[in-house]
Amino acid sequence: MSSFGVVGIMLLFVLLIVVVLVLISCVRVVKQAQALVIERLGAYQATWGTGLHFKIPIIDRVARKVDLKEQVVDFAPQPVITKDNVTMRIDTVVFYQITDPKMFCYGVASPIMAIENLTATTLRNIIGDLELDQTLTSRETINTKMRASLDVATDPWGIKVNRVELKNIIPPAAIQDAMEKQMKAERERREAILRAEGEKKSTILVAEGHKESAILNAEADKQAAILHAEAQKEAMIREAEGEAEAILKVQQANADGIRYLKEAGADEAVLTMKSLEAFEKAADGKATKIIIPSEIQGIAGLVKSLVEIGEKEE
Repeated sequence: MSSFGVVGIMLLFVLLIVVVLVLISCVRVVKQAQALVIERLGAYQATWGTGLHFKIPIIDRVARKVDLKEQVVDFAPQPVITKDNVTMRIDTVVFYQITDPKMFCYGVASPIMAIENLTATTLRNIIGDLELDQTLTSRETINTKMRASLDVATDPWGIKVNRVELKNIIPPAAIQDAMEKQMKAERERREAILRAEGEKKSTILVAEGHKESAILNAEADKQAAILHAEAQKEAMIREAEGEAEAILKVQQANADGIRYLKEAGADEAVLTMKSLEAFEKAADGKATKIIIPSEIQGIAGLVKSLVEIGEKEE
């Protein structure tokens, strides 16, 4: 084999390797959540999604690889002026997602820079209509307005703005000092109110406790008085029952004595004397007069006894 044959074989082998490499370079695998913008002879040809794709060598080229995942960009603080002429600095965070790779590639030259400038101008327009206090307390309103405005403006660029957040609101140092003093005074005021409410509740609870104690004491005194009255009543009843029983026994004894005398055969004079003795006991040394029945007035001995009884009592 001549030298020309060997050279030809080597050139053919090299050419084969180059062709293989070119073919391999024309095979592209697009990953998930990515897209490739393809140009043919400098003009837009297609947008490749996830999967295996082939392009024509030399004629087709990948113009741009686009990430379709949601992305976050944190912009530097921007100076803004409120409606009451207070200058502050606000930095924002924008969450966006590319929805149209073609428009993203050909709609604007620098999409991120365009979003940053658009965010700054939109923020100035919104804050310019608010006072300082409204700006500090209306973050959610500002976020909503900015998202709506940016979403409309970036739609021709194939970008969807999902959220806009105010990361920091930095007022001037003098305003910060005044706000801190105001917050301190507000905290002290709330503390004083809470302390006063606590003392009020404590006073009310103490008064209610005294009231409850007084009610319980009154109930106890009432119950004690009732029990004492019942005890006195019971004692009087028992005393009366005792006296009645004693009188009954005395009368029973007298009756028994008279019955015994009759059974013993005593005459009328003896019975009369016993009756007078019963009258004497009934007087109990306290009566000055005793009315004697007419049946026994004629007995002379009884008159003498009555005189003696009267003299004793005097």
